[in-house]
Amino acid sequence: MIGSHVAIFAVLTAATLAGYITYLVHPPSTQVADNQRPHLGKLTLSAPDITALKSADTQSVENEKAAVAYLEAAQAILRRAPTAQASASADELPITGRIPLPRKRPIPRP
Repeated sequence: MIGSHVAIFAVLTAATLAGYITYLVHPPSTQVADNQRPHLGKLTLSAPDITALKSADTQSVENEKAAVAYLEAAQAILRRAPTAQASASADELPITGRIPLPRKRPIPRP
């Protein structure tokens, strides 16, 4: 007797193989018929929206100011970098002994 898992796997495999063969024999068409294309008609161009241009200009000015402030802050940090020291002291010896680990605690029971 064939198990139900094997039968389901065989049916799915056969369906997948049939799909691949169908795709190879009749690939999907990407051409659009002439009657399905939308009718665009005559395009009319109008003047650009002045309010949109003004808002774009103010955004670019604000972005430029933010970029300048960022660069100034970065330069201030880099100026301090050569004089900065790490928090670890160089005169301390490394730990060579055994480091005790915390002990396991019992599970609290109500």
